Amino acid sequence: MKVLLPDSVELDVSLPAGVTAVVYPIGEPIPDEHCDAEALVVWGNPAPQLADAARRLRRLRWVQSLAAGPDAVLQAGFATGVLVTAGLGLHDRTVAEHTLALVLAAARRLNLLIRAQVGHRWAGELGGLQPVREEGSFRTLRDAHVVIWGFGGIAGTLAPLLAALGARVTGVARTAGERYGFPVVTAAELPALLPAADVLISILPATPETAGVLDATVLGQLPPHAWVVNVGRGSTLDEAALLAALRSGRIAGAALDVFATEPLPPGSGLWDEPNVIISPHAAGGRPLGAAALISENLRALLDGRPLRNQIC
Repeated sequence: MKVLLPDSVELDVSLPAGVTAVVYPIGEPIPDEHCDAEALVVWGNPAPQLADAARRLRRLRWVQSLAAGPDAVLQAGFATGVLVTAGLGLHDRTVAEHTLALVLAAARRLNLLIRAQVGHRWAGELGGLQPVREEGSFRTLRDAHVVIWGFGGIAGTLAPLLAALGARVTGVARTAGERYGFPVVTAAELPALLPAADVLISILPATPETAGVLDATVLGQLPPHAWVVNVGRGSTLDEAALLAALRSGRIAGAALDVFATEPLPPGSGLWDEPNVIISPHAAGGRPLGAAALISENLRALLDGRPLRNQIC
C-alpha cells in the first residue's frame, strides 16, 4: 500500500508493515508514478491540485485532511466510497491560544494602541487611572460573558483559559447540555443569549447550514459594546453586515482570522476600520499530533476498523 504525504509539514509517521510513504509537493500535480496510491494526506493543498488528485488517483481509498474542517477535501470531487477523515483535535491548542490573544487584544485595545504607536502618539485615554467597573464597555475578561458558537474540542481548550481570567462562558452547539464543565445551549436560544454577551466567538465549520449564519440578525442581537471574534471559517460571517454594524455603532469591534476570500482583498472595507483586528488565517497552521493520527488511521484502514474523525 502506498500513502502520499504532503511536503507542507514534517511528518515522522510510523508505518505498518507493507506500507510505503511518498512525500509529494502540494503545489504540483501528483506524479504519474504515484497515482496508484491508496491513501492521501492533505495539508494546505490548493484547490486545483486537490481536484486534479481527485480525478487521477483512481485507486484511492482514503483521504486524511490535517485541517479541522475538511471542506476543501469535500469540495474537490473525490469519488464516492473514498473515506475522508479530518484533523479534529490537531489544532485545539494552537487555535485556542490565538483566539485568546485576539480576545485579550480586543479587551485591552491593542489595535488602538498600535495605531497610536505608529503615529508616535501617547494614547493617554487608554492608560492611567481607569474605572474598576466600566458599564457598557468590554475592557476586561473579568466578569465578562463570552459566548462560543461551535463548542467542540477547540472551545473545550479555550473555555478554561477564559474562565481562568474571570469570564463566564456559555457554549452553543447542536445539542444542549454540559461540555467540558461549561453550559451549552442550542442555536435556537441565541436570541435570548446574545443581548447579555460581551464577546461572541465563532468556531463554526464551513457547511451549507453555517453559510452566512453570522448575519445582520445575529449581530443586531448583540449589545453595542460587544465584540465578534471569528476563528472558524470565513463563509460563516456576512462581512457586509459586519461592516454595516461596525460603522453604525451597533457593535463595538471584531477580531477576525478567517475571511470569505483569502487573502483578504486590499479593497475590503475591513482593513480601514479602527476597531477591526485582522490576522491572516494564523490561528492554526501547526497540526500537533498529525503523525500519530495518520498512523492510527492507517492501521485502522488496513484492519478494516472505523477510522478516527471520519467524515464520510
